[in-house]
Amino acid sequence: MSIAPPPASRPPGSEDSRILEGGLPLRILHRPGPAILAARLAIPGGSGRDPAGARGAHQLLAGSMTRGCADLDAEALADCVEGAGAALRVEAHEDGLVLALKCAAADATTLVPLLLAMARRPRLEAEQVAIERQLNLQLLQRQKEDPFQLAHDQLRRLLYGDGPYGHDPLGIEAELAGLGPDDLHPLVDRLGDDGAVLVLCGDAPAALGEALERELTAAPWSTHSPVTRPFDGPPLGTGHLGQQVQDTEQVVLMLGAATVPLAHPDALALRLLQAHLGLGMSSRLFITMREERGLAYDVGVHLPAHAGGAPFVMHLSTSAERVAEATTCLLDEWQRLLEESLDEGSRLLALAKFQGQDAMGRQTCSQIAERLALVLSQGLPADHVRRVLERAPGLGAEDLRAAARRWLASPSLSLVGPAPALEQAHQAWQNHDLSRRSGRVPDPSR
Repeated sequence: MSIAPPPASRPPGSEDSRILEGGLPLRILHRPGPAILAARLAIPGGSGRDPAGARGAHQLLAGSMTRGCADLDAEALADCVEGAGAALRVEAHEDGLVLALKCAAADATTLVPLLLAMARRPRLEAEQVAIERQLNLQLLQRQKEDPFQLAHDQLRRLLYGDGPYGHDPLGIEAELAGLGPDDLHPLVDRLGDDGAVLVLCGDAPAALGEALERELTAAPWSTHSPVTRPFDGPPLGTGHLGQQVQDTEQVVLMLGAATVPLAHPDALALRLLQAHLGLGMSSRLFITMREERGLAYDVGVHLPAHAGGAPFVMHLSTSAERVAEATTCLLDEWQRLLEESLDEGSRLLALAKFQGQDAMGRQTCSQIAERLALVLSQGLPADHVRRVLERAPGLGAEDLRAAARRWLASPSLSLVGPAPALEQAHQAWQNHDLSRRSGRVPDPSR
């Protein structure tokens, strides 16, 4: 199978698509420029599908995939990739596994099929899995010293409990410590059951298609294009306030709510609110909390592109002495989203930031492949981003407020810091209207 026409006849910026043997969709974006190729193999599942009692299994599998596949042991695989000056990584996130490669076009027919081999034929040698497991355990240990990570993990538990998004992809230390190859082989067998997609961006050699088909002949893979996951609303959380004592000079606050998937119509409105609140030095939170009042060392808004109910999170770190004021101010800003519409200048600035962020996120082959793989792995059409950009100017301030009222009405607060400061923040929370809102079940139809 020829993957693309010869370079001389290939229009710059053209796209191509195939269905490989067994049902794996292949999408190629031909990008003029240096003779390089970025590849992404995206497989839905990820840490959100970690088995009960085995949280961290998919991230352990991801790391172990780079430690040998098919006929190549760990050393031989490393020599093959690094000897060609290529970059390879495999990681699990909440919604899937991503196998990422960037290489010279001349090496693509050798290296890109390795992504399929790692997914279908990882060696999972006990010694190599043990090394990877120990590295992940060390990372979890280091995270215990990071107040930001502690606050984030605590907020996960408040919003999602034991649900798919309730733990870090690295897992839970006590469960990860007992995992070995026997726990990973069943995960490999299920990879692709929910679909998979291979995206290439750059200079794809014509012979690459045959190389991919040869690998699929050696290790047949029955899969299909991913489909959009049903969304029945955000999960019921476990609480609205979490506190963890850490003897530091500062307090980390995270205020968040579980919202909607990337595919949901309201996802765009929430992203515009994210741009308004937390994108750049002209953002609402930066100006209000840092520039005008000096309450925050750092401040921002987090909204990942999940296939399920993604968390919308305002976060800041502040001094222990001013924690009560900072807590009240953060709660006020959240409540403002629910009660006040943006003025036209703020709406247009948020729109410009959103559009600019999109443009900055598709400058390289790797960025383009990453974004398209994300969209396709969630069952969305390849032109999803274009459609969203076309819709964005038509959303008015009242549309944004309505989306906020649907999904942000009942937030949870996560606090990490010294005990006296936590007590002050707790009191500020109890005295605020938002704490009385929390506990009510939001009405998505409102």
